[in-house]
Amino acid sequence: MNLHRRGLLASGAALGLGAASLARPAIAQGAPLKIGMITTLSGAGGYIGQDIRDAFLLAIELSGGNLGGTNVQVMVEDDGFRPGQGKQVAERFMKNERIKLLTGIIFSNILGAVAPDVLDGGGIYVSPNASPSNLAGRECHKNFWSIAWQNDSLHESAGQLATNLGQKRMFILAPNYQAGRDALTGFKRLYKGQVVGEVYTRLDQTDYAAEMAQIRAANPEGVYQFHPGGLGIAFLRQYVQAGLLANVPMTLAAPSMDATTLAAVGDAAVGINLTSHWNTDFDNAPSKRFVAAFQQKFNRVPTYYAQQSFDTALAIGAALRGTGGKVDDTEAFYRAMKPANFESTRGKFSFGSNNHPIQDWYALKVENVGGKPALVTQGKVLSDHGDVYASQCRF
Repeated sequence: MNLHRRGLLASGAALGLGAASLARPAIAQGAPLKIGMITTLSGAGGYIGQDIRDAFLLAIELSGGNLGGTNVQVMVEDDGFRPGQGKQVAERFMKNERIKLLTGIIFSNILGAVAPDVLDGGGIYVSPNASPSNLAGRECHKNFWSIAWQNDSLHESAGQLATNLGQKRMFILAPNYQAGRDALTGFKRLYKGQVVGEVYTRLDQTDYAAEMAQIRAANPEGVYQFHPGGLGIAFLRQYVQAGLLANVPMTLAAPSMDATTLAAVGDAAVGINLTSHWNTDFDNAPSKRFVAAFQQKFNRVPTYYAQQSFDTALAIGAALRGTGGKVDDTEAFYRAMKPANFESTRGKFSFGSNNHPIQDWYALKVENVGGKPALVTQGKVLSDHGDVYASQCRF
């Protein structure tokens, strides 16, 4: 596998991902297929981008240096957590590098700046995370795929969990951008209790003192908040410091309590309930292989983002196997991608009519395991769950 020197090798040595460790004999001959990865490698979401990048490359390494028998060249660039920068990188990838297949974006506001240009330019976008409602519904596109979820669906599962837990009065918060609005909409869709407070925070916010005061004044039975990456770490730390967690339990969706967030918050997180489509303790062979390989390679626990990116690489590999490594014929790629002929680390996985996942959702809880806080799967919350926007999608 060839590596783009500016985007990846500059940081490869520090991450143990140098060319020597990833190079394997290519199965396919000829020039490699270029895949453009635009992701957030700096700022509050930087660790998420690391997991997106590292897991994608790990999937290629474990496949013998290829995807679906196709030699690939992954070109990685940082969007800097800025939509304009992501858009510029995408334009350069498509015009200068002639890249037609792109992936990697974490945040929906950045995807909103990038995806239209990619799709209008005849490209294919496979999302390992960002999956806003518009691209699942009326603005869906045959060449846009989500491997992660539809933004609302993970929060719907949390709304169902809060209902199951008997939390009748909830205070809910999220950043004021597309994924944040989708989050609270999704939560309310399946939550059967009363929302006693609804607040939208800033996407660049780090001080939540005002929100802590609002929560205290509302005196809810529980709090639901969606703040991914470093935002979530800051929110949780301040929630604990304000003494709220001891009296007002928190119910979360996966992005607000991943392995990195848990490590940052520590024992104070014990008792928090959340939902996810995957966890490191899943008892299926593909998941076990992935977790073991990721921990061995990077000496850290993979997050949900890493798992989604790993599955993204596997899904792309399955499609490339079906097209003989070609992406110019997007209709052929669509036909090869749609059956989801790969072993997902989540277990059961399929695409809905709008190219978004249909999958199960699980209740998780932070428990003390061997003296350390860990995410432990409790049971299933939703089965074969898709999204409410699929009926609006017309290819």
